[in-house]
Amino acid sequence: MDNEKIEKMKNLIKEIEKHNYNYYVLDNPTISDVEYDKLYYSLVDLEKETGVILPYSPTQRVGDTVLEGFNKKRHEIALYSLNKVRDFEELDSWVQDMKKLADGTDFAVEYKFDGLQIVIKYNNGVFVSATTRGNGIVGEDVSLQVKTIKSVPLQIEFKGRLIVQGEGMMTNKNFELYNKTATEKLKNPRNAAAGAIRNLDPKETAKRNLDYFCYSILLCEGENFKTQQQMHDFLVKNGFQTGNYFKICKNVQEIIHCINEIDVVKSKLDVMIDGMVIKINNVLSREKIGWTAKFPKWALAYKFEAQEATTILKKVTWQVGRSGRVTPIAELEPVELAGATIKRATLNNIDDIRRKDVYENSRVFIRRSNEVIPEIMGLAEKFENSKEINEPLLCPSCHQKLTQKSPLLFCTNHKNCPDQVVDRLVHFASRDAFNIEGLSDKTCMQLFKELNVHSPCDLFDLDKENLLKLDKFKDKKAENLLNSIQNSKIIEFYRFLNALGIGEVGVKTAKDLAKSFATFEELKNATFDEVLQVKDIGPIIAQNIVDYFNNDENISEIECLFEKGVEIKEIAKNESSENNKFENITFVITGTLSQPRDFYINIIENLGGKVTGSVSKKTDYVLVGEDAGSKLDKAREFNIQTLNEEEFNNLIK
Repeated sequence: MDNEKIEKMKNLIKEIEKHNYNYYVLDNPTISDVEYDKLYYSLVDLEKETGVILPYSPTQRVGDTVLEGFNKKRHEIALYSLNKVRDFEELDSWVQDMKKLADGTDFAVEYKFDGLQIVIKYNNGVFVSATTRGNGIVGEDVSLQVKTIKSVPLQIEFKGRLIVQGEGMMTNKNFELYNKTATEKLKNPRNAAAGAIRNLDPKETAKRNLDYFCYSILLCEGENFKTQQQMHDFLVKNGFQTGNYFKICKNVQEIIHCINEIDVVKSKLDVMIDGMVIKINNVLSREKIGWTAKFPKWALAYKFEAQEATTILKKVTWQVGRSGRVTPIAELEPVELAGATIKRATLNNIDDIRRKDVYENSRVFIRRSNEVIPEIMGLAEKFENSKEINEPLLCPSCHQKLTQKSPLLFCTNHKNCPDQVVDRLVHFASRDAFNIEGLSDKTCMQLFKELNVHSPCDLFDLDKENLLKLDKFKDKKAENLLNSIQNSKIIEFYRFLNALGIGEVGVKTAKDLAKSFATFEELKNATFDEVLQVKDIGPIIAQNIVDYFNNDENISEIECLFEKGVEIKEIAKNESSENNKFENITFVITGTLSQPRDFYINIIENLGGKVTGSVSKKTDYVLVGEDAGSKLDKAREFNIQTLNEEEFNNLIK
């Protein structure tokens, strides 16, 4: 026997039990689900390797400790856990096993809700009691709390004895509504639901406006269900909320299709789910296949890649943007999340920091959705050396006194604050603006400090003699930069607008403006109401645009650009709508192509189409280059037409 591995198992068990206590007893989790799963599966793998299962291992336990403070209640029907798989290979293996054991079977696929499990009992059509899962044998009586949930029917059509199983949850919409007025903000919908149901005062539970999603019938007197489909239909008929997703699949390909379908849209759902549950549909087949001591063999859960984790917030640095706004940036201990290594996250302002109750040297929850910048959700654990975060009094770049506007901080030294000037120059030269190659942050800082470049207009006065004075600038590098600046002078309308850095006007809004106004002069002289007519532009952005063009300094800068030879390639309205062959057509681009991705995006959008970042059922075409990855797999799974470059070129011709 490998004593070192046994000792490692003991340490893992000790750590897992500590986190179980924090989560279930204290209702104060200090790690994320993905970190817990990593610990748990490390223990499972060691038990398989050694062939040893210690008697107190959490892998042998169905549930967890019951809270003190509620009356304990024994379940009439013992509750089981669900076995979990981590990839499609494991899923396929399970499906093939099930098909061998139950010839010709099909499968029911439903959401795996991420809430608090609750068992509800009815008798003679009337609500009798509600009990938390507890340890699967004994739970907590939360009848008064659950009766406050409006989606729990207090009276049903069925008059026999009925015991159902489901999940108490707080929808994302209700979570946001609650936090708008709450003195103490909630961390996330899952913890909000657990805390509400475990609150001894039902009035406090009611304030959180919870929901109940039902997915299983444990006992139904007098009924003989033959399939999961029949059970689902029974629940709907009797007024239970089920989550509006239920599919019957005949093979693993159809199951994977369902999983991919929901994986794409899960962050847009109003309920938190962390996977999909797959069950054999036929009840007789289930009885034949049976159970282990811990879970049914005929069902399992496929868990999605984690969107949430915890890590250490090491420190907060304050960053000055091109508008002068000073924003706190959280420097994190690196953590893997949703396929990326996360080292930094944004914190909006000092009010956001206080609301989330986070500190330097504290453990925090972070979430990443739809491949966007990760967000800090709140405090997971505070330590003895945790330190309060205070906002700066002076600009971290130019050291001038900052101005407070509500919870936001601004540096008003627009012309001489190094970070502001450099950020504006970098934005001006970026790919979706003037596309000047060679103007990195470092080079822009050199130009600011050594050649007195304070505005984009100054870039067009640069010459080779001065550039050669800069560190690491030789003939070739200087010539390349000057050529790139010269070539940038003829510019598309939307790129010019994006380069100006108008508040809240990004690439998409710039394109919408360029399509709506025939010339730059027309846009410059437009009224608030005229700008507001542009699709997807609201009052705030419209006012930003009008204010920008009413500012003398901005107009002087624009006129300077024109004097230096900048010309806008404007497209008349009738020309821009001449060819809309891709109108209402959605593309996804994946892999390495012969041209930069923006090249294809511009072609598609100029022909009236749209480019999105992920494949869904609404995608019409996927443009595929070399080394295409998961997006190509999903396109094949959804039977979406794929195009190589040659086929794409033929299509646009």
